[in-house]
Amino acid sequence: MMSKMLVAFVFTCLFSVGSAQQSTFSALFAFGDSILDTGNNNLLLTVTKVNFFPYGRDLGGLPTGRFGNGRVFSDMIAEGLGLKNLLPAYRNPTLSSNDLVTGVCFASGGSGLDSITARIQGVIWVQDQVRDFQNYITRLNGVVGSQEKTNEIISNAVYLISAGNNDIAITYFTTETRRLQYTLPAYTDLLVTWTRDLIKSLYDMGARKLAVMGTLPLGCLPGARSTIGNLFKVCEVFSNQAAAMFNQKLSAELDNLGATFPGAKFMYIDMYNPLMGLINNPQASGFVDAADGCCCTPTSIMPCLDASRYVFWDIAHPTQKSYQTITPNIIQDIKAKLA
Repeated sequence: MMSKMLVAFVFTCLFSVGSAQQSTFSALFAFGDSILDTGNNNLLLTVTKVNFFPYGRDLGGLPTGRFGNGRVFSDMIAEGLGLKNLLPAYRNPTLSSNDLVTGVCFASGGSGLDSITARIQGVIWVQDQVRDFQNYITRLNGVVGSQEKTNEIISNAVYLISAGNNDIAITYFTTETRRLQYTLPAYTDLLVTWTRDLIKSLYDMGARKLAVMGTLPLGCLPGARSTIGNLFKVCEVFSNQAAAMFNQKLSAELDNLGATFPGAKFMYIDMYNPLMGLINNPQASGFVDAADGCCCTPTSIMPCLDASRYVFWDIAHPTQKSYQTITPNIIQDIKAKLA
């Protein structure tokens, strides 16, 4: 009882100070895939998890389930918004009550908007992540002591969403189920519709500040560039075209959602072009290799010595330094557009 009262008191003090500053957010909640996942897959019966060395080697040397060598994108957004340096995974059994107040991560590596994407990998589908969020709200209410305070946190938080990468790269291009059902334009339309459904689910639970990320340049990921016959490791055109198609549709959709969801603010986060900037001119940001992963790829079975020299950590995920390079401008956009 005393611990709950203390958390409630601390929250009241912090929120009272933050409320006087228009740009202050109460919490960060992350949904989607491995770009944001901070360890929710660790206890799942799936091969899509990375709670083993060398993952996390630059984060105190301990693998936490983050898909990278150190902190991931969601961690850096949480830090940039002044909330915390590490965004904890909601399914971490050691999650503390104090961490609940300023936000958690619900994202699951390998997941997507399409239920097939999550099912074939045995991970947490985005709509199941929403159900975790519903459970979180109940826990939060018990921690802060009142529904009013819970509502304040929920409505003033930033909701960060990364979904679509695995739907396009895995479900559409490497399995036949969706390709036999839909053309690529029709499938990307469907992904946008599912994004809107996800947003509605969160909106109905009180979300009002949503930052939705586009996909990475999927054809330039080391996994796409290391296919058989690609001796020069050039970017794979069709995956990049699919990513660009989805991103354009998603951005346009977010521009028009204000009328559908009164009182909410939306922004599109471009991940494609900032990463393409690093890929096309790595030396400008201190990188030496943009085609290979530092670790865990057919061309890098043994981890490289210095991940900060690589744009990518493994076959699909940027390094900590890549995230650090592109996030400052994104954080400023979030503050400007969602405050």
